Amino acid sequence: MKILVVLTSHDKLGNTGEKTGFWLEELAAPYYVMKDAGVEIELASPKGGQPPLDPKSNQPDFQTDDTRRFENDAEAKNRLANTVKLADIHAADYNAVFYPGGHGPLWDLTEDKHSIALIESFILANKPVAAVCHAPAALLHVKTIGNEPWIKGKQLTAFSNSEEDAVGLSDVVPFLLEDALKQCGADFKKGDDWSSFVITDGILITGQNPASSEATAKALLKQLA
Repeated sequence: MKILVVLTSHDKLGNTGEKTGFWLEELAAPYYVMKDAGVEIELASPKGGQPPLDPKSNQPDFQTDDTRRFENDAEAKNRLANTVKLADIHAADYNAVFYPGGHGPLWDLTEDKHSIALIESFILANKPVAAVCHAPAALLHVKTIGNEPWIKGKQLTAFSNSEEDAVGLSDVVPFLLEDALKQCGADFKKGDDWSSFVITDGILITGQNPASSEATAKALLKQLA
């Protein structure tokens, strides 16, 4: 079994002068759920090479057993430094796709034509699509064959407006993800802020926040089984 993991290549947090990127726990927790289950993992990003890590995600308060394991895993870090360019990826080579979050995807994966086409290929092949935290932004412009938003009428979750308010970035991000998903017709659900909350609707699996990363990956493997 082979799962594609797609990371952001965007590193600027709006006009703040601060850095952003992917959130470490949202890569590390799913990475080890998959690896420990014997799954082959491929890492990709729009630009290829080393994706930007949100520096805050590696601060002591946000470290977990999985992030520490990743930081000490030479093979994992080498693979992260050499992600494949999204343009060179073919959905046919994988059983499923997983998108970790961080604020970066709001800027690049939302609009990335290769990412959108890739997700549409997975959907046509009836292969699972999983995304956590801000990564469901990658679904906003994904369309059905009838040119409707794919997420219209689908139950899903993502980083909520209240969580965005809590981190003080509601006026920095290009859009509020909860609002944008609802505007596409998605049936948005949320759990308590910062608690693990995962929704599966057909082949779509979404997690609300960093704490949901492990459970989202487990839900993906359960579906593949």
